[in-house]
Amino acid sequence: MEYTVQKLARLAGVSTRTLRYYDEIGILKPARINSSGYRIYGQAEVNRLQQILFYKELGVSLDVIKEIVTSPSYDGAKALREHREQLLAKRKRLDVLIANVEKTIASMEGRIIMTDQEKFEGFKQQMIDENEAKYGKEIREKYGDDVVNRSNEKLKNMTKEEYEEVTRLADEVLATLAEAFENGDPASDIAQKTAELHKQWLMYFWGEYSKEAHANLAQMYVDDERFKAYYEKQPGMTEFLRDAIHIYTGVTK
Repeated sequence: MEYTVQKLARLAGVSTRTLRYYDEIGILKPARINSSGYRIYGQAEVNRLQQILFYKELGVSLDVIKEIVTSPSYDGAKALREHREQLLAKRKRLDVLIANVEKTIASMEGRIIMTDQEKFEGFKQQMIDENEAKYGKEIREKYGDDVVNRSNEKLKNMTKEEYEEVTRLADEVLATLAEAFENGDPASDIAQKTAELHKQWLMYFWGEYSKEAHANLAQMYVDDERFKAYYEKQPGMTEFLRDAIHIYTGVTK
């Protein structure tokens, strides 16, 4: 089956402008251009568009999606299995939040008493489940079950104030990283501030700090596309963060 831009746009629920933009940036080229000058898409392009939309749903930037789907080592079947696992994890996180909302409604109606700690359990469990789904296998292999389990328990036991602070720090790391990246020098004051903020954020999850572990984690962000997607708001940003952290820790690889 072949599709014009308009037919494929209707099929996928996207705009024709989106498909033309994907063609311009090289993430989804048509199979051919017909004699009338129309873009024509075949089954391979339909499959790729589905993958692109899956990645977008998971919050991956277009720059990173392009790197993934155009890589010579890209495996469509493997990617679908990963999408399935991530979507199941997302459903699980939503179920936790729904249960938390229902409990909060019951508390507001006076049917139960809900502590401040309980009000944030859903969000903290969501964070744990999300991290386990995305990175659990690699982190457990690298650091061991005991380290990861202790980190999860530390998150579960956070106070309301600690949870708010770690959330604020995560946002500040991204904002400062963007500013530092514009500067272009991983040794600059703003880049080193980013590395320090990243350390502060880590210490809400780690029992103790290790320069080597911090540097290794930064390298893992670069090596694994799932880690990279979180920081890669612009091409090269994850490598920049890695370099800044390596300078900060004095550990190079």
